Amino acid sequence: MPRYIEHTCAYMVQQKMTTQSCIETSLPSDGEETLVRKTELIISNVLRGGVLLSVAVIVTGIALFHVRKFSGGAGFFTYPDTLGGLLQGLAQGRPLAIVTLGLVLLLATPVIRVAVSIIAFALEGDRAYVFITALVLAILLFSIFSVGSWQGHPGPTAVHDDTLEFFVIVLSSSLFAGLVGALVGLGGGVFIVPILTLGFHVPFMLAVGASIVSVIATSSGAAAAYVRDRMTNLRIGMFLEIATTTGAILGAVLTAYLNAQMLFIVFGIVLLVSVLPLVMRLGEEFPVGVKNHKWAEKLRLPSTYPDRRTHTNIPYNVAHVGAGFSMMCLAGIISGLLGIGSGTFKVLAMDTFMRLPMKVSTTTSNFMIGVTAAASAGIFFQRGDIDPVIAAPVALGVLAGATLGAKLLTRMSNKNIRMVFVPVIVLVALNMLARGLGWF
Repeated sequence: MPRYIEHTCAYMVQQKMTTQSCIETSLPSDGEETLVRKTELIISNVLRGGVLLSVAVIVTGIALFHVRKFSGGAGFFTYPDTLGGLLQGLAQGRPLAIVTLGLVLLLATPVIRVAVSIIAFALEGDRAYVFITALVLAILLFSIFSVGSWQGHPGPTAVHDDTLEFFVIVLSSSLFAGLVGALVGLGGGVFIVPILTLGFHVPFMLAVGASIVSVIATSSGAAAAYVRDRMTNLRIGMFLEIATTTGAILGAVLTAYLNAQMLFIVFGIVLLVSVLPLVMRLGEEFPVGVKNHKWAEKLRLPSTYPDRRTHTNIPYNVAHVGAGFSMMCLAGIISGLLGIGSGTFKVLAMDTFMRLPMKVSTTTSNFMIGVTAAASAGIFFQRGDIDPVIAAPVALGVLAGATLGAKLLTRMSNKNIRMVFVPVIVLVALNMLARGLGWF
């Protein structure tokens, strides 16, 4: 028996599966007619449809903007930051209003995904997750229509940079950010913010607004593939989104009152300390000796994922649900405060505390970060902090990179993903410390 199959089977035997059943288990087909599979396909299709529609609208608006830029009249170089202003700009045929519409569609995709998930869980007959998902949706809508309106300001805002060179360079850089983000469960903001602030002198809040867009783009682009391929644990994602969305609202509100530089320093130090347990487990392919937390059993969190390297379904348990939930609340606060997606903290919580396989941690993190970002995106949009000329190339580049990264991840081992994740965490931590110390 090949060594990697022997290793996989030993793990499965620990989970009360026989070696023979391990070898005979195969990947589920896309046509599997189960209610769970239908739920996954519905959610995947919603994400894919939202991405394709938003890309089409953004590309149309950007093309019109650059074609008509030199003949534009009054208001041509401003963009709306309210829904009323957006509708007015669309009625006047303004290109930046069209670009903004595409971005709004992208920002709305995680919200629509949550709403559709309620229907999907209802069809599955899962009342507990109908309630959990409805609660997440209520938190999102409260953030967008209550907190966002309170923090927002009316009126059009001037664009920062409208050159074609800016568009191309930012798009190319964002492709890399999306690729790495999809592989290790990050939103790409750790790269986007430094690129924009250092390379193009974009104001910090506009860079954070673009970073929020990159988080949603990474999540929507990669999660569509991960959910379709059954790599994501939907129930863990939906349950933990209660904590992340609540934290994201709090973080977005606190941006106006807290010293961001001190926060960067604190979180940078926390990340450097948090990487130590990961280093100790660099050679670990599957978590061993994991016992289900009592909440995990009640919420039906344990599951399996298909491993293409071994051609088997890998079962896994879920530990320390309470600790993971608390870490997700912190991750949400960080996302709202700093606009970085906080995927590092999500992956750390699921890998270190809940002891999920690394593939499940990163894919479920990707699934969640879009909803976490959507909780604060409405606030950033209505404050005028999402400049479409900046956010559009970020969105397009990140989507392309995330799609490529999703294809690569399914062919990688948990061990290799962890070996990529550890240096990225160190980079994120050093990035935070540098920003906190005022080096950029």
